[in-house]
Amino acid sequence: MSQDSAAVPDAARKLAARRRREIVAVLLFSGGPIFESSIPLSVFGIDRQDAGVPRYRLLVCAGEDAPLRTTGGLELSAPYGLEAISRAGTVVVPAWRSITQAPPPAALDALRRAHEEGARIVGLCTGAFVLAAAGLLDGRPATTHWMYAPTLAKRYPSVHVDPRELFVDDGDVLTSAGTAAGIDLCLHIVRTDHGADAANALARRLVVPPRRTASDLGHQRYLDRSLPEEIGADPLAEVVAWALEHLHEQFDVETLAARAYMSRRTFDRRFRSLTGSAPLQWLITQRVLQAQRLLETSDYSVDEVAGRCGFRSPVALRGHFRRQLGASPAAYRAAYRARRPQGGAPEPALRPERPERERAAPVGDRFSAAALGGHGLADPSDAGKPQPEGYAARLAETPVGRGAGRPVLPGQRERPVG
Repeated sequence: MSQDSAAVPDAARKLAARRRREIVAVLLFSGGPIFESSIPLSVFGIDRQDAGVPRYRLLVCAGEDAPLRTTGGLELSAPYGLEAISRAGTVVVPAWRSITQAPPPAALDALRRAHEEGARIVGLCTGAFVLAAAGLLDGRPATTHWMYAPTLAKRYPSVHVDPRELFVDDGDVLTSAGTAAGIDLCLHIVRTDHGADAANALARRLVVPPRRTASDLGHQRYLDRSLPEEIGADPLAEVVAWALEHLHEQFDVETLAARAYMSRRTFDRRFRSLTGSAPLQWLITQRVLQAQRLLETSDYSVDEVAGRCGFRSPVALRGHFRRQLGASPAAYRAAYRARRPQGGAPEPALRPERPERERAAPVGDRFSAAALGGHGLADPSDAGKPQPEGYAARLAETPVGRGAGRPVLPGQRERPVG
């Protein structure tokens, strides 16, 4: 972003006279998935005035030379090029083909110019990588698909990545999580522009909920390894592999640093630069993930699960498990088994206790070796203390897609996958 645009406060940035808010430019690239690409086309490109939905004018723009190839080998031919973005008051990037590739410079220049002239810039799913490459997310909160959030945080450290959110509205720059969350964000834009009645009418036409939030999806969350693809080529990959194979042992981050022949400070810095997460946070997340697997696949007691996952006590397991997955280990197992009965008709799921909503995982660099009790796990009594707001402190609460056989606690909805 240019210094001139950075000097203009967002609240003071006015829409250029030649741009109109009801004109929506959708920027397509070759290799982008057709589902994500079609979301803004369907929301903003169809006249539904008969249903009470105000009309937008859609400009489908090619972000690079045609033909644009998409899912299944289909070829698209966009009716407009980058020059059409100069008329749009809203610019949507629905997807980017690869998180490892740099977007075309001409497209990035067009996005910067549109933003400088007051246009609203929207990135759906991996489209956030295009906005980040253009510098439009610097110093801002943003989200993307949970699977790519660590890579976004690592590659663009000035972006405040929060993978827990369905979408993030930061005024003139908006981002959404994966696939279906793009619909949520587009409905939010219609609601912002024309009110709840218009958004609700559009939601009825699309046969989707008119308004979802992360809390609507319930506290139940599922974790993954949350590591960027590039880690396989890094020397720390061997240390990470060893840690994953020895989660049943009580070791701490100092142990990992020693295996990497680094000081703790150097190891923390290298690990964070590689993954976007603090090593302590990552280690706790992996232990909780292992506990989740054992609760699903074994008959070990909660005490035994704690020992087999490297927790110093069942109390530590319960504290971290509840903070990251929103239910106690016992309630999680009950809900899972109710969903996957051994035989006969499904049994009613047990209702877990509803913990108070917590906005950030109570972990981070603030833990000392003494507080960790010698094996890298924090005391659950720290839950009520102020926590850091960076990506590393939030990663443990990353909502991810649910696969077949994952439990849904009573009163919760399935989270759309993708």
